[in-house]
Amino acid sequence: MAIFPQSGTVKKDSPAFGTDAPPPAPARETPPPAVADFQTAPSQASTAAAPAAAPTPAPRAAAPASKESIIAADLTIEGKIEGSGDVRIAGRFKGDVNVQGNLTIEHGAKLNGGVRAQQVLVSGELEGNIESASLVELRDSAVLTGDLKAGLLTVASGSKIRGHIECGWGDVKPTPAGNAKDKAANDKSSD
Repeated sequence: MAIFPQSGTVKKDSPAFGTDAPPPAPARETPPPAVADFQTAPSQASTAAAPAAAPTPAPRAAAPASKESIIAADLTIEGKIEGSGDVRIAGRFKGDVNVQGNLTIEHGAKLNGGVRAQQVLVSGELEGNIESASLVELRDSAVLTGDLKAGLLTVASGSKIRGHIECGWGDVKPTPAGNAKDKAANDKSSD
């Protein structure tokens, strides 16, 4: 039983067998029935020469996607986070967070440690200092116990803050740890 049309077939011993030459076109005006095609696909050069071929869109460069790391609600982790992506904490984390992206602390989550990030969005609890951020948003369920330095600060009704706040003074530059005495001396000398 043959699944190929009998007329115009190429035999195995024929020199045309295994080449990329297209099969001969049928002489009928109606399209032939569907037949299994075991030939290789034509190259792009041959499809570009075909006048009826639809143009293929040029490949676009993928936009850099911001990556987000998530600490799930049922996790408790102790350590240090550093990186260039965004971080979302839904569980508990004890340690410092230093990211070039955004930090989000979800409702019910708790972070014990210092924070440096582009934007810090707090719906949960933060015990530690926000040492550097361009924007800090404390949502209605936020609890912040620690000092805060930010370019912009948004505080929602119902949030709680206990600590020293510095915001709106232009570029926020982090102070190196251990230089609290030097900073205090500089503050007194500038008065």
